[in-house]
Amino acid sequence: MSAVALRGYTVLRAGRASFLLHRRSAVAACCLALVLAATVVASLCLGESTVSPGEVVTVLLGRPSPHELVVGEFRLPRVVVGLLVGSALGLAGALIQTVARNPLASPDVVGVSWGATATVVGLMAYGVVGSAGQVPYAAVAGGLAAGLLVYLLAWRRGLHAQRFVLIGIGVSVALSSLTSVFLTKGDGFQAQAAKVWMTGSLNGSGYDQAGWLAWVLPAAAPLALWAARAQRSISFDDATAVGLGLRLDRIRLGMALLGIVLASCAAGAAGPVDFVALMAPQIALRLARSAQVPLLCSALTGALVVVLADLLARRLLAPTELPVGVVTGLVGAPYLMWLLIRSRRGGS
Repeated sequence: MSAVALRGYTVLRAGRASFLLHRRSAVAACCLALVLAATVVASLCLGESTVSPGEVVTVLLGRPSPHELVVGEFRLPRVVVGLLVGSALGLAGALIQTVARNPLASPDVVGVSWGATATVVGLMAYGVVGSAGQVPYAAVAGGLAAGLLVYLLAWRRGLHAQRFVLIGIGVSVALSSLTSVFLTKGDGFQAQAAKVWMTGSLNGSGYDQAGWLAWVLPAAAPLALWAARAQRSISFDDATAVGLGLRLDRIRLGMALLGIVLASCAAGAAGPVDFVALMAPQIALRLARSAQVPLLCSALTGALVVVLADLLARRLLAPTELPVGVVTGLVGAPYLMWLLIRSRRGGS
């Protein structure tokens, strides 16, 4: 492998393949990884009983420790689920925002999360889904169906970014109303369980909940590398891209599908954890200061947001544990309003 330096970038070449690496993005990714590692250790240390960082590292290395049960069996699975869910949401948000060319676009906004929610709530409220093991399948199916519906409705001789966002918002509103109908008309006990799932929570999460994402994320890694290269192609306006011979429709469809799948699997693992997919790409973009939304930084930021939010959810009102979606919602709602105000001022 060889490297060629450009202004702000490094071109990595391995045989005939080449990859353009933004140096500030690489530094930001390393810093995010270090902060994320520290947050993971803190999350494993803190709880009803406090464990020293040294003991946590001992357990993570597989060495005998008196805290193996608390750290390895109780806390670590929850943190692993948080890492996977946050990474998937951060990456999904970056892909959807790239396709839509809009910082307000995310799986929460364009209907994917509400598709998963409406499907799970409907099936739970009417007793079709009765076990926790069936919930991820229902969430993934509902999220995929809603995302593909939005994409098809937004298609008119090509995908138009503004139509994609507006139709996604309309589908989200319709699905949220349908969810309310399911909650009021279905079985009361099942509807209450569905309400708990709707908050987005890692309470009681184990490796079973991580099953979908444990193989989806590694399988998505090569596609994410392709998407990182394709980002530069779809940053052109449509006329320029077509003139250069780029197949914009295929690129956008591939990136949108990847984002929809990741967001649906994340919802299946932990429920709809609001605003992570909206915030993480924009935070990563401001840290990296790159022309396109950095995918790796977005995934790391999403993981950091979820793990940190879950730590706060466990400790703010201890011994009562809040759902992680409540904490991300409290942070994300003001952030969304700030984005709306900022975009309105930019457009005026």
